[in-house]
Formats: sequence, C-alpha cells, structure tokens
Amino acid sequence: MNDSQHVRLVVMGVAGCGKSSLGSALAERLGGDLIEGDDYHSPESRDKMRQGVALTDADRAGWLATLAGLLQNAPGDIVLTCSALRRTYRDQLRAAAPSLRFAFLHITPDTARARVAERSAHFFNSKLVDSQFATLEDPSGEPGVLRLDATTPLQALVEQTAEWLNVPA
Repeated sequence: MNDSQHVRLVVMGVAGCGKSSLGSALAERLGGDLIEGDDYHSPESRDKMRQGVALTDADRAGWLATLAGLLQNAPGDIVLTCSALRRTYRDQLRAAAPSLRFAFLHITPDTARARVAERSAHFFNSKLVDSQFATLEDPSGEPGVLRLDATTPLQALVEQTAEWLNVPA
C-alpha cells in the first residue's frame, strides 16, 4: 500500500486538550501505530517545560523533524499526537506525509489549565498553557482538518473522527 491508502492522522491542540487519550483510542480503533509526540522531545526541552519555560521554534525544530521522519517512514496506519501549534509546523508534517490529516481538539484556556493542573506524572508545567494559546494558530479552515470539541466524551470523539476518516465500525 502507498501512503494515500493508509490513515495518517495528527491529533493536535494545546496541552490538556486530550491528544494522548484520543490518539491512543484512534490508533486502537484503526489497528495502527501510535506515535506519542511528547516521547520525542529532547531532554533539554523537557527540562525547560518542567521549569515553566516555553519552547521556541528553535527548540521544536529537531523534534518536528524527527516526527516528520517517523510519519514518512510509517509502514501502516499511524496516529501522531503533537501540539502542531503553528501552521508552519503542520506544513512541515504535511510535507513528510502528503495525505496527512489533523484532528484539532479545541478547548478553552480555563479547561486546559484545569486539566494540566490535575496531571501528576507529566513534565509539562501548567504555567505554560497560556503560552501555548498565544502560539496556537487555529487550523480550522485548513485542508484536511477536523475541529473537535475537546470536552466531548472520548468515545464520541473517536466516532466523529473515525466517521470523518471513513474508518468502518
């Protein structure tokens, strides 16, 4: 099969929107692989985020290149969780996988802050939520983007996304 016959999906949005939960559920539904984008941040970037220091484009450059390579070389259906906050980041990923689509989990800043504050085992400092919203370039209206309400129950999000992707039940 070529790239156009496989599902290539990025579950994107700011911290706390539910990327990992939806990405995992969709990968399971597809019978495909999950790439958890956070697993590929450099130790330096993780330290910065732990300390509440926002990442720069330069900090994200190697991370995005790695994720693009993983998408490009994926042999089957793939779901990537990645904030993909800026259009240029999304375009870099699109260049690696031309059939790439994005499920954008839209969430309010207050809800995102509350969700991030509840996480105990994650390196992301809740002080960074506002910087993510400041960086976010809303992808609504870009080709291949599905906008989802991040407060929708997980199973309904899976169904909405699977229907959009034309994935059989």
